[in-house]
Amino acid sequence: MDETAMETGVTGVKGKAVAITGGFGSLGVATAAWLIARGARVALIGRGAAPAKDALPPGVGEAAGMGGVDLTDAAAAREALDAVNTQLGGLDALLNIAGAFRWETVADGHPATWDLMFELNVKTALNASQAALPHLLRGTAGRIVNIGAGAGGKAGLGTGAYGASKAGVARLTEALAEELKDKGVTVNAVLPSIMDTPQNRKDMPDADFTRWVAPHEVAALIGFLLSAEAQAITGALIPVNGRV
Repeated sequence: MDETAMETGVTGVKGKAVAITGGFGSLGVATAAWLIARGARVALIGRGAAPAKDALPPGVGEAAGMGGVDLTDAAAAREALDAVNTQLGGLDALLNIAGAFRWETVADGHPATWDLMFELNVKTALNASQAALPHLLRGTAGRIVNIGAGAGGKAGLGTGAYGASKAGVARLTEALAEELKDKGVTVNAVLPSIMDTPQNRKDMPDADFTRWVAPHEVAALIGFLLSAEAQAITGALIPVNGRV
């Protein structure tokens, strides 16, 4: 490995075409910045309107942006991923960051919340993955990385619906990894604990933010999973807990 590769920790990201769902959120932007700084070509996909390029961090404005995409709709997901494939001249990796969180106890909650969490956390990843596969399978080192959560393994107070949906993301990751393990595409999931985002600071103002996981730290792990060094890793569910 050359000195540049040793400094960055990974090789094989430069020139890769990467689609990021949930691309306009804190983790999506941080991951795009990490990848673009290392020579990847990135397209951001989001449900909301795409932000102005000058509102994004340096370098991220170079990414292709596609807003108004409802990934709970399989047809919309196919249209979006086909468009990204055209814009980037191919597709090497899909990062399924799109998702949502609701805090709600079982006793006082509503079954609709469970449906909503499945729609926003599982179906978005399922639809985007199915839409990306025809493009990823044309290459020899395709990558899918999903964002799960520790609550998918053990739910805490108020996280039943969310945890159940993230358990679904974990099972989707494992099942798809098995399907693709002889086809040159790896599928893994990253399981962050509490991330240090503006929204989480607003929701938990008295917390010790230094214990949380910074988005750029999660981005670095995602970047490794896209690299040549990670070719032997598939079906993994990788916790990123910080000091939580």
